[in-house]
Amino acid sequence: MSHDDVIDHLAEIEPGSALDRIRRARPDAREHAQRSFLALLEPAGPGQLTLAERYAVAAYVAVLHDADEERSRSAAFYLELLADEADAALVAAVRDAADAGRAHGPYGDYREPALAGEAVAGPVARVDAPVVPERLRAALEHAHLLVLHPRDARPEALRALADAGWGADAIVSLSQLIAFLAFQLRLVHGLRAVAAAPASAASRSDADLEGAVA
Repeated sequence: MSHDDVIDHLAEIEPGSALDRIRRARPDAREHAQRSFLALLEPAGPGQLTLAERYAVAAYVAVLHDADEERSRSAAFYLELLADEADAALVAAVRDAADAGRAHGPYGDYREPALAGEAVAGPVARVDAPVVPERLRAALEHAHLLVLHPRDARPEALRALADAGWGADAIVSLSQLIAFLAFQLRLVHGLRAVAAAPASAASRSDADLEGAVA
């Protein structure tokens, strides 16, 4: 699926709009974000992390970021990409697993003893749909950890990925993908929030708006 700029597409930014001017005022950042999408989601050579796995993780992470009552444009976009590479049963299983894993977060224990009292326990994802291969199950559960339990992301958490057949290079690529998605989805959310408040946006300068969505 080809888009000149995926963030503009997901945030529904119209050419010539205030948000379009803001994004174009930072051409390097805009170009780097698009290049990251292409490198991580649509690489010419997927290597050890297949396109189906990339899209499944992206769809899962996007659904985790959904509001409880609304399926986001971003989630629909990544679910559609997954549907291009996988059968309907796997798409449904990934979507349902993410719906079941949604929570508010972030959770986890602080490593600093002085902050131990501020630790917040939260749900841990377990993807058990038979249609989801073991390797992908481990990747989705790892994505849930990084998105909602970032303080619990310690080296031993990688053992489940290794046990499921993930090599070191693929684990690095997977972690980069999840980190990029967190950035992209939060930026899209911020842009859409600004666009949803036209009266407020109209009274602020482009510089103010740029700071709000940076």
